[in-house]
Amino acid sequence: TRSGGVGDVMEAVVLGRVTLSMRSTLLKSTASWLAIASGGSLGREGPLIQFGGAAGQSLGGALRLPLSQTRILIAAGTAAGFAAAYNTPFAAVLFVLEVVIGVVVLEAFWPLLIATVLATSITRAVAGPGPIYGEHSFAMTSRWELLAFAGLGLVVALGAQVFMRLLRWGEHAFKRLPWGKRFRVAIGGLLAGSVIAFLPEVAGNGYEPLNRLIGGQFSVGFVVLLLGGKMLATTSSVSSGSPGGVFTPTLLVGGSIGFVFAAGLVHAGWLPASAIGGYALVGMAAATAATTHAPLLAAGVGVGVSGEYPVAPPPL
Repeated sequence: TRSGGVGDVMEAVVLGRVTLSMRSTLLKSTASWLAIASGGSLGREGPLIQFGGAAGQSLGGALRLPLSQTRILIAAGTAAGFAAAYNTPFAAVLFVLEVVIGVVVLEAFWPLLIATVLATSITRAVAGPGPIYGEHSFAMTSRWELLAFAGLGLVVALGAQVFMRLLRWGEHAFKRLPWGKRFRVAIGGLLAGSVIAFLPEVAGNGYEPLNRLIGGQFSVGFVVLLLGGKMLATTSSVSSGSPGGVFTPTLLVGGSIGFVFAAGLVHAGWLPASAIGGYALVGMAAATAATTHAPLLAAGVGVGVSGEYPVAPPPL
């Protein structure tokens, strides 16, 4: 169904006029798990955010809380789902405040913080305490490197917009097909599988290749193929109707562009080869900012998923 998506969660938080069906959410979460486990190029954050929002609304209904408090519970559940997906409590709070609510609401801040801390604690107890993309040691060599990061931001913004337009074009193309939705999803799976058959690294949400990108373990030619393949496979999966998110695939797109950009600077002799992984990380954050229009969230995600605080801008 079209209900129960992240858009409905956002509307439920802001307006409180949407009922988030737990049954629909559980069915879509199960379908998303099956799609990702079988190779669909999808992110896992969507179902977790939807489940957190639906759980918050269900709790508010069970306790018979007023609408204003139920909306805060939905927001807290949404933040907890994001924190569980990426092991980043600070970025989860920023996600809700910048993207879902759109403003800093003081009465929502502490519930968001408590929910994200608890969700992150449980996630770290199960999956481990470290950042999901491992720990590295990146740092800027000089303040002049900020100019290179600014150039990277412009390039990644263009690439991210191409990706978003490709997703919209794919959605329109699948809607024009004469068959029902179940057949459209099957066709999307076939197209994504065709890409994955030649480039297995684009399968799933992109966690493994992102780790290797940040570690600088790919060649430039392969990263260019990975970038194009991920865009095509994600478009086939998402636009055809498979349930799942695009946040992690967007991180891979930005990381790939950052990798190629840094490789060009290394070839020109302006950067050491060890800096490539740091530029891939900055590219991930830039792609997040370009697609969500939430710069604080983007910086929080880039630092939170890697623990790389030295790549944040230094004080002027």
